[in-house]
Amino acid sequence: MFGSLAIFGLATILFAISTNLFVSLIALLLIGGSDVISVVIRSSLVQLQTPDEMRGRVNAVNSLFIGTSNQLGEFESGTVAGLIGTVPAVFIGGIGTIIVAGLWMYLFPSLRKIRSLSES
Repeated sequence: MFGSLAIFGLATILFAISTNLFVSLIALLLIGGSDVISVVIRSSLVQLQTPDEMRGRVNAVNSLFIGTSNQLGEFESGTVAGLIGTVPAVFIGGIGTIIVAGLWMYLFPSLRKIRSLSES
């Protein structure tokens, strides 16, 4: 999971600094692919780590937070892009992704130690 987040962040940085259409398309491909992998792993972990009797409620709250975080993220990204420009905002977003992934690896070592979904 953290590997896919790092790839997402690095590909976002590559997209921000790229001036070549082909490189930008490859970066977008990496961004999309790594995001899908991360989402599948996170969704699976939530389902596998939640007790059966709580699974529906936890999934509902999780879906609510994911939906609202997307809207909040879009607002934040647009605001930052309006203040400092699009390229710097995308670049900073990529760096922020890598920092948050590293921070979460440190703060939640049990997540870092999971090697497969069957271990969870």
